[in-house]
Amino acid sequence: MTSPASFPDYITIALWATNLGKPISSMADWADHVDGQMAKAAKQGAKVFVMPEYDSEQWMAFKPEGLQPNQEISWMADQAPAAREHAARLSKKHDMLFVAGSMPWHLDPADPAKGQTNSAMIFTPEGDAIIQDKLSLTPGEQEPDDWNLIPGKEFGVFKWRGLNVAVLICLDIEMPALSCLLAPLDIDLLLVPSMTMTPSGYHRVFGCAKARAVELMTVIGACGTTGTAINTTQNPTNYSGCSVFTPCEPQLGHTGIFAQTEPTFDDGGDGEMLIAKDIPVGLVRALRGGDAEVWPGGWTANHVQINSKMP
Repeated sequence: MTSPASFPDYITIALWATNLGKPISSMADWADHVDGQMAKAAKQGAKVFVMPEYDSEQWMAFKPEGLQPNQEISWMADQAPAAREHAARLSKKHDMLFVAGSMPWHLDPADPAKGQTNSAMIFTPEGDAIIQDKLSLTPGEQEPDDWNLIPGKEFGVFKWRGLNVAVLICLDIEMPALSCLLAPLDIDLLLVPSMTMTPSGYHRVFGCAKARAVELMTVIGACGTTGTAINTTQNPTNYSGCSVFTPCEPQLGHTGIFAQTEPTFDDGGDGEMLIAKDIPVGLVRALRGGDAEVWPGGWTANHVQINSKMP
């Protein structure tokens, strides 16, 4: 993958809690709207731009009349190639690593009947395109009569401008077993697009994201959808915000919260955008390399035996 070898000491990232209720009339209209938000972020120095899980539900505003709930995933997957073309162009235009949220994707474009994944679409300004499927699906994502999706099977870390970057979608960040697998991968930036309908869902995802920052000794950026998509049949509410978490270390301010917005159901506008400036990724890498106060990732359980005979 095209990438300069130097490692940055700091990076500025933008996270957009997209309001799905913002009216759009076409895929080109969607792209223009995203373009405007990326331009605002670029003016403030952002080099990474993250949109939430199922930001594609905003396309429901121009879905064909009579589309049934169990047809929506396949229809959004039909639109996804055009969205990918726009996103790749915008990544280059604004010189940003762009996580264009997640959207349904046909396992086999020649045969949509084989099913769809919920896939994060990631683009670099150098022209790379990466797909990361959601590994852990919610019950609602597996309903045969509604959004019947197929879970992903692979996870990858990619290098971009010296950073080791990865993406986990929503429920995936809540899986401690997955975190154990990620600990040896030396991740510098873990990005988490999400969709949560209620405050409880928001706090599960963002609370676990904060824990993963400690466990992985890394920087985590999370954002979710807000508002209600026009013509939706699935998600009558969306509640979320944006946060950047770091390990809970003295050099990083102790709390593990680098920047955040207040979560909301609907801000009445485009959705809140967080510009997290000058995140000290170099310092976090040094802490992960051995300078941390305490890092659980440096500990193994090889010497522990389970006592199954306890009363």
